[in-house]
Amino acid sequence: MNDLYDRHRAVLPDWLALYYDSPLEITHGEGRHVWDSEGRRYLDFFGGILTTMTAHALPEVTKAVSEQAGRIIHSSTLYLNRPMVELAERIAQLSGIPDARVFFTTSGTEANDTALLLATTHRRSNTILAMRNSYHGRSFSAIGITGNRSWSPSSLSPLQTLYVHGGVRTRGPFAHLSDAEFIAACVEDLRDLLGHTRPPAALIAEPIQGVGGFTSPPDGLYAAFRDVLNEHGILWIADEVQTGWGRTGEHFWGWQAHGRNGPPDIVTFAKGIGNGMSIGGVVARAEIMNCLDANSISTFGGTQITMAAGLANLNHLIEHDLQGNARRVGGLLIERLRAVAAQLPGVREVRGRGLMIGVELARPGTDEADPRAAAAVLEAAREGGLLIGKGGGHSTSALRIAPPLSLTVAEAEEGAAILEGALRSAY
Repeated sequence: MNDLYDRHRAVLPDWLALYYDSPLEITHGEGRHVWDSEGRRYLDFFGGILTTMTAHALPEVTKAVSEQAGRIIHSSTLYLNRPMVELAERIAQLSGIPDARVFFTTSGTEANDTALLLATTHRRSNTILAMRNSYHGRSFSAIGITGNRSWSPSSLSPLQTLYVHGGVRTRGPFAHLSDAEFIAACVEDLRDLLGHTRPPAALIAEPIQGVGGFTSPPDGLYAAFRDVLNEHGILWIADEVQTGWGRTGEHFWGWQAHGRNGPPDIVTFAKGIGNGMSIGGVVARAEIMNCLDANSISTFGGTQITMAAGLANLNHLIEHDLQGNARRVGGLLIERLRAVAAQLPGVREVRGRGLMIGVELARPGTDEADPRAAAAVLEAAREGGLLIGKGGGHSTSALRIAPPLSLTVAEAEEGAAILEGALRSAY
């Protein structure tokens, strides 16, 4: 293991982050478990950053990939591609967007890049509204709209970005307000902001902020924002890279908690749909998707092998009602963790929906972020046989819990017990 770590450091960038004091090599997985190179088994509550959405080594996906690889793996978008058309048809229908068109990419970053290209071209504006504490990818333009300092290595950008209040309910100048008052204050702030700038192209927002620590506004905030956006013709882009496909339990898409005015103009997706295969994409109304007046293709977006995996994974997800499972098991897990948190002075908040749960840590007796405790809990959880993530806009002091959506009640209880022990060891 040390040899592999030394080799990693010798040839890969210093900024390519690794978890744990002694980094972990995962060699294989099955269901909700993975094994490391030393043969130790772990309960996986992070799924490769919310990407192994259904299960490790899901037989339906494995079979689809194997069979497709035996026929043809890749041809590019210059040729008709049956699996790509079939998956696009399913996603267009599930999106709720009328007259929808789908474009496939290889990642969420590329999907958000594409959405920005479409919005700025359609609106003839390079001004973007984004949420504070947000994260939308690692490319030049995606970094330019990221409102999380920990993940923004450059202030240079091709876009003019204006940051809006509302993505974090329990911090900031409106945290003390009721939900209704919070929404009203954020809307008033948005109206004021729009009075001082040229009309933006779009607002891009994660319904639940992923890297930001699984924070979210009260239900209805983005519907209220939409009323204001519509007055100015501003588009709404929902970044569903982490929230899509039923992970929140209550809805298939995160935007549906804010859907009073119908679906967004543009939805981006990635991660879970491929269950580990590289799939991202954009869904938009035809008039928006077709606004580009130059040729474009995608060499690897929509390639046959990833589309076959996506189709098999989506079928499994829907046929086994994994959204309902996320709602039921996730609800039990959240309540279990809240009961633990009530006994520990260092747990500031347990939040989330379905199987997308954040546990924010703070120095006892204060609101001050506690990144050292978060790192210690991450290590202790691993020692106990549990893999989790971390994030947050305040020095990565939030634990991120996002197991595969097929998680069982027994596994949820097992993971909660391990995490309780890890939290108690830190406080």
